[in-house]
Amino acid sequence: MKQVNIETIQRAEQFLHATPLSKAELTTAMDACIAQVRANMDYFKERFPFSCTKDLRYPIIDNIEWTDGFWTGMLWLSYEYTKEEQFKELALRNVDSFYHRIKHKIAVDHHDLGFLYSLSCVSAYRLLGDEKAKQAALMAADQLLTRWHEKGEFLQAWGPFDSKDHYRFIIDCMMNLPLLYWASETSGDPKYRDIANRHFATSSAYVIRDDASAFHTFYMNPENGAPDHGATHQGYRDDSAWARGQAWGIYGIPLNIRYTKDDSTKDLYRGMCNYFLNRLPQDLVCYWDLIFNDGSNQSRDSSAAAIAVCGMHEMDQYLSEDCVEKKVYQGAAQAILRSLIQNYAQNRVKPGDPILLHGVYSWHSGKGVDEGNIWGDYFYMEALMRSLKQWEPYW
Repeated sequence: MKQVNIETIQRAEQFLHATPLSKAELTTAMDACIAQVRANMDYFKERFPFSCTKDLRYPIIDNIEWTDGFWTGMLWLSYEYTKEEQFKELALRNVDSFYHRIKHKIAVDHHDLGFLYSLSCVSAYRLLGDEKAKQAALMAADQLLTRWHEKGEFLQAWGPFDSKDHYRFIIDCMMNLPLLYWASETSGDPKYRDIANRHFATSSAYVIRDDASAFHTFYMNPENGAPDHGATHQGYRDDSAWARGQAWGIYGIPLNIRYTKDDSTKDLYRGMCNYFLNRLPQDLVCYWDLIFNDGSNQSRDSSAAAIAVCGMHEMDQYLSEDCVEKKVYQGAAQAILRSLIQNYAQNRVKPGDPILLHGVYSWHSGKGVDEGNIWGDYFYMEALMRSLKQWEPYW
């Protein structure tokens, strides 16, 4: 496995002495999330929120975006937390929509099938044994395999499959691999696991730099499949570290360990997590690119902070007690989540509102800058759920 630099955590003492979140703090925060989900159920009805808010209000769309699974995931989290049937009923109607989408191949010619189907349909199968959800998720796994390049050993992110200009993968895809691992476990067919393993190995080798920061995207040579160059699509520049991409790695690595039981990537995780923690501002919620810090007049990305918290929670079970950073990561996760609760969570309930403020979708395009976004809402709720109980991930 690739060796990367592992920085010493500069604020280790602060994290070690972070005050643990109380049950009351967590419960109050989760109850506020549930109240907003209820309001948004009436607002979205059986349709879906756009990926990010516009003027802090979600536009309503059909099931066509790569982000639609996050809303259904929030419904499942709400059902698990409250056991109220209304959440389950709407989530299952969403499952019908996802089944229709994959059966008719509606906007699925990309790699984000895990974001779409792990949170909507794998979750429904895990929680209820729903057969329609199982079939939809297996069809989605098959669709994801159509992005596989044997030459180069990677799942292509976007664009026409035969396009040399799109011969690339992105770090986000680490979060789509659990769909393939689940498909092998469920179907008994090892092909999904094999491709997930091979993509993860390619991604670990090339999209993560020697200093443990991450490129957003990495291009392979379309002629021979050899590594070509790293670049950005969402980050500030090619050699900076896009915060959400770094967070995808912090969460994606332990999810891979969950399925493979191969912990040889622990040092890769330590490198990525330490790099992230060393570039946090005073209030511990990262700017949208880790090149920025306090005084930069740039926007935060609260969603990246929430993703990283979930990753630290997931990784905790795979770190031995003699790992020097284990307790530091535990404290960091608590401290970052407390900052999200106190400074970034919405303090009102209004139909169409986001739960988590101050996120960034795409700075370069100006889309969703200093707005809410639906994956930020989801990962914030997941972080709270993980902190409140022993929770089995949908991933």
